[in-house]
Amino acid sequence: MNLSPIFFAGPADLAGIRIGHKATRAAPRWAARLSVLCLIALSLCPSLAMASAIEQLRSFASGTSSARGEFLQQQVRANGRAGEASSGTFAFTRPGRFRWEVLKPFEQLIVTDGERVHFYDKDLKQVTVRKVTEAVGATPAAILFGSNDLETNFTIKDLGASEGVEWLEAVPRSKESGFDRIRIGFRTGLPVAMEVLDSFGQTTRFVFRAIDRNPKLDAGLFRFTAPPGVDVVQ
Repeated sequence: MNLSPIFFAGPADLAGIRIGHKATRAAPRWAARLSVLCLIALSLCPSLAMASAIEQLRSFASGTSSARGEFLQQQVRANGRAGEASSGTFAFTRPGRFRWEVLKPFEQLIVTDGERVHFYDKDLKQVTVRKVTEAVGATPAAILFGSNDLETNFTIKDLGASEGVEWLEAVPRSKESGFDRIRIGFRTGLPVAMEVLDSFGQTTRFVFRAIDRNPKLDAGLFRFTAPPGVDVVQ
């Protein structure tokens, strides 16, 4: 099982890209990490219609204490061919708690209570547990879900607007991050898309929709107890 990739290594849909290719069970393990990364991205952006992407990112980080929404995820291989597609829901609350749930085509769940991250694969009946510090480190998660000190581990620049979306690019300072760069697109203060290019030339794209900012979320969403019969790997 590998629900931890993006969170810890990192590879990303524009509002108009079609996502609907049939997925295979043998999806790359980093696909879930990307998912987390995504969610993390969501944990940081606000409501500035004409602001640059960096300004919107920082504003979202300071003005959003919690959020929930839906995501679409599409992998694109290095040769340009479409890979796995998935969809589901996400939720987060500061500080440091989030839930990323893949509903289709296979059920997977990533949950953190701020101290530990649980990667649960329902079909494989297995859950992997990691400390948040081990899982995140100097990754996109550190930018999107952690502190507002974005320049510590990443070089960030605005890419300008395209079709009504303001884009930024973050390049990790560490050569061992597992990904080359991440791009995040904002519209009216909310993240609408993310694209992550990994070290193998593969891209994972995300589309975010139905985002609800600052809802009151049940604390139980960010706790995980392994069901009976599930293997726990720590």
